[in-house]
Amino acid sequence: MTVTSDNGVNVQALLDAREALKGAPEAAQFTWRATSQWQNGVHTQIKVQPFFGLGEEQSHKAEHVFDADHPAVFAAEDNGITPIEYLLVGLSSCLSAGVASVAQNRGIQLRSVEATVEGNHDIRGILGADSDVRNGFNDVKVSFKIDADASPQEIEALVAQSQKRSAVFDALTNPTDVTVEVV
Repeated sequence: MTVTSDNGVNVQALLDAREALKGAPEAAQFTWRATSQWQNGVHTQIKVQPFFGLGEEQSHKAEHVFDADHPAVFAAEDNGITPIEYLLVGLSSCLSAGVASVAQNRGIQLRSVEATVEGNHDIRGILGADSDVRNGFNDVKVSFKIDADASPQEIEALVAQSQKRSAVFDALTNPTDVTVEVV
């Protein structure tokens, strides 16, 4: 394969991993983890470090720490973004990473990729003001601005393939079993 672009994605490693995991599906089973510690009010600090994959415990290069809170308009301290905004962060980053990966694999040089993600949310549900209003987003819109050595059709195909392979897009658009327990 002749590399005609450099978007910083090691596509060969990804393709090699895909081939290796076809013969070892048990190694493809990953468990991602986050732990949170309530701080005060509605402020929570979340840490991400260890995860399980390739048949054993793994870790990131460093522990990543995130803060979640609510803005002052919710009578909070605004020590971090809201938990539902983290969904937008995840969707944006997952789709953007996919665009870069697909472009690299297809030999398309990117100059810039900008994604704007907006989620419309009626907060009467979470406040208990109207039991007929759902707690989550009503809808989410992702808008991309992509500058690349590609036709508009090729750019649309990059985004479509990224969406097809996005774990976060899948988790937001398909039912996922979630268990909550007190231990």
